[in-house]
Amino acid sequence: MLTLDKFEEASEIVKKVTMETKLVYSSYLSNATGNKVYLKPENMQMTGAYKLRGAYYKMSTLSDEERAKGIITASAGNHAQGVAYAAREYGCKAVIVMPTTTPLIKVNRTKGYGAEVILYGDVYDEACSEALRLADEKGYTFIHPFDDPAVATGQGSIAMEIFKELPLVDYILVPIGGGGLAAGVSTLAKLMNPKIRVIGVEPEGAACMKASLEAGEVVTLESVNTIADGTAVKTPGVNIFPYIKENLDDIITVPDEDVIVSFLDMVENHKMVVENSGLLTVAALKNLDCKGKKVVAILSGGNMDVITMSSVVQQGLIMRDRIFTVSVLLPDKPGELSRVAAVIAENNGNVIKLEHNQFVSTNRNAAVELRITLEAFGTEHKNEILEALTEGGYRPKIVRTSV
Repeated sequence: MLTLDKFEEASEIVKKVTMETKLVYSSYLSNATGNKVYLKPENMQMTGAYKLRGAYYKMSTLSDEERAKGIITASAGNHAQGVAYAAREYGCKAVIVMPTTTPLIKVNRTKGYGAEVILYGDVYDEACSEALRLADEKGYTFIHPFDDPAVATGQGSIAMEIFKELPLVDYILVPIGGGGLAAGVSTLAKLMNPKIRVIGVEPEGAACMKASLEAGEVVTLESVNTIADGTAVKTPGVNIFPYIKENLDDIITVPDEDVIVSFLDMVENHKMVVENSGLLTVAALKNLDCKGKKVVAILSGGNMDVITMSSVVQQGLIMRDRIFTVSVLLPDKPGELSRVAAVIAENNGNVIKLEHNQFVSTNRNAAVELRITLEAFGTEHKNEILEALTEGGYRPKIVRTSV
């Protein structure tokens, strides 16, 4: 049972291995939303995510015999690191089954804590099935990443810290994958203040909890498709579902596009790297139907590999019109390229790449295509450049950007 006594116990126990993640007030997000927005930066934990809380508290509840058998779990990365770290602290073997799509940084860090890593399946659910099979075969003790009241109780320690810092908090936004974090946070939050509103946030491409709440029972999605790999779950937890149903006030779903631009917001305005799943709450802020409220957005993790980070930054710049590609047709005559370049320079555009195609027309003297990839300050600046090119007689056409 998720009780106040257990939450208090868990909050004291997890202090042994967690860092203090004090709330960060965001002037940028507050001004953008009309609320007082605070960030709970669990991405700053030593394992890079909140998952260490639930894993360590769960380990503390096991018997010596259960720990001696060895521990096994399935995870897309953050729970894996939490279990690996907790197992190392307790001196027991840890086996982690991870989806083959797990970012390399999460795989390597899990191995770095001394765990044996097995890559299996494309999504969490497939990895979990394999972990359960191995637990039966080898006799390992299985620690579920979310569908375990003890794990959820450990995660709920986040809410305890939020209330200590901000007793009059009005809203807490929490990411949802399988539901362990949301169950712990929402249950404790309602115990502390029944009037508080706790909002879950899921990616549109993996909204298993929303579907389950609408059905009134746990359902399994046919497939999931989202860049938020840590929340790419087909089936939410059966054991923790009743707590979600009772204590969660609402669920907001966000598209991957909103997650991408939220990454830029965090990097540029707070100098923080937050993984895609951890950004769900930031992306959901604009959809929150309130003004002038104290809102805490939980940033659940920050374990992101460099290649993914590079891709997200690039796509975010494109979506914010800070990088765009334009096609213009020119006569194939000396000096035409320099004239186009002069128009762009006069309007403070920065050329990143040029592609000159002489074969767009059978009559090269009539037209050749020039594709220009540009850097701009945003939508307004982009439109100024396009207008200048139009006035210069070039009839610019926006094309798909490829940097």
